[in-house]
Amino acid sequence: MTKGGGETVREDVFPKIDFTTFILSLNASALVHLGVVEDPGTGQRCRNLALAKQTIDILGVLEEKTKGNLKEDEERLFLHLLQDLRLRYVRSE
Repeated sequence: MTKGGGETVREDVFPKIDFTTFILSLNASALVHLGVVEDPGTGQRCRNLALAKQTIDILGVLEEKTKGNLKEDEERLFLHLLQDLRLRYVRSE
């Protein structure tokens, strides 16, 4: 695919975006902010609890707004990820 200015963008580099990849992306971001995994940009672990809390809160809002609208496997994954992040956050305070 070609963007304006002749720049080519490879569409096979990124996974298809669906609800699962979206929440997994937010989960990964929260884990970076909690210092659980390395930041892929820097290769270093650093904690930023304010950003971790914000990301977890965003997931909490999504939980409320999607209630009753998810497939069973999406809901199960979502609730598991959110519970895990909340526990990790409480333990890191």
